Amino acid sequence: MTKCFFVSDLHGFTDRYAKLLNEIKKETPDVVFFGGDLLPHGLRKTGNFDNFVSDFLIPKFVSLKKELKNRYPEIFLILGNDDFRSEEKKIIEAGRLGIWQYIHFKKVEFADYKIFGYTYVPVTPFGIKDWEKYDIDIKVRPGCLPFSKGFRTVPPAYDIENSTIQNDINKLTKGEELSQSVFIFHSPPYNTYLDRAWLDGLLVDNLPIDVHVGSVAIRQFIEEKQPLLTLHGHIHESTRLTGFWKQQFGKTISINASHDGPELCTVKFDIEEPENAERFLL
Repeated sequence: MTKCFFVSDLHGFTDRYAKLLNEIKKETPDVVFFGGDLLPHGLRKTGNFDNFVSDFLIPKFVSLKKELKNRYPEIFLILGNDDFRSEEKKIIEAGRLGIWQYIHFKKVEFADYKIFGYTYVPVTPFGIKDWEKYDIDIKVRPGCLPFSKGFRTVPPAYDIENSTIQNDINKLTKGEELSQSVFIFHSPPYNTYLDRAWLDGLLVDNLPIDVHVGSVAIRQFIEEKQPLLTLHGHIHESTRLTGFWKQQFGKTISINASHDGPELCTVKFDIEEPENAERFLL
């Protein structure tokens, strides 16, 4: 048995992190997956911390590692579209302390499993564009803000107008056997229980906006390649609106751990039996 926790969209709320740390101490899982949107929105100042990553996040996990010693879990994380990419360097450097592995656009091995991470989401209505890309073609959905009207905290290292999520996923997984793979995607797959946004009744040019806002590329990838498990966040209200936080696509189990209430949402599962995952609000 390999006990796993999955959390996402904590958005810098220290009370949620405190609950998570207590759960890790109490249950000592083997693995904790973080699905992005970990930091305060717009790097708002939280408590007495001038910088959330340096002054809160890193010290808390360093302290936890010292306390748990050999019971400290493997931690795999990505950032999310609400996390400024200017903070990425701190996250990467902290990995050298052994407190987590940052796996955006990477593959790592864990036991008999391949763990992949990917942060980018399709273009959104929001201003921060660090972690947005076109999905399967060079289009912006109605109601979304084009790149030219948003901002980035670091210059992109790729051609914005010719880069897609679909091409990235193909590159990341080329030649890989994926039956024993786990993917952390910040975006959920399109037109599912996991990507239902609260956009009912909103119109653009007198036409209703699509209430499903996930990635077509990720949906197609799951259906075609059938990884063991995919983990998602991003759309907080989807579970409340649909009544479902996980969905099966053939052999693949897909889970969304984001939550639009004040509680910490934690999904707990055995990696050998992800279909039996359970969701807890603390």
